[in-house]
Amino acid sequence: MPIYEYRCNGCGHEMELIQRMSEDPMKDCPVCKESKLKKLISAAGFQLKGSGWYETDFKGNNKTKSASNKSSSSSSSCGGGSCGCA
Repeated sequence: MPIYEYRCNGCGHEMELIQRMSEDPMKDCPVCKESKLKKLISAAGFQLKGSGWYETDFKGNNKTKSASNKSSSSSSSCGGGSCGCA
């Protein structure tokens, strides 16, 4: 179930609430008891765990090619250490 964020326009109280998507949004603030609670728009948080998620699932079978591109791009990122990376 998703976690929704709410803020009361009356007293400023903020809270998070686990609700089903089919449930109606809350309207009454639990602190001041007024009907001024508004649902906030927030980014959904999720994590992609495991090794090689992007390369093995979506790019095809050029794993060695992408690994060599990573090493060459990281070693030549500056012009010989003038950026302080050395």
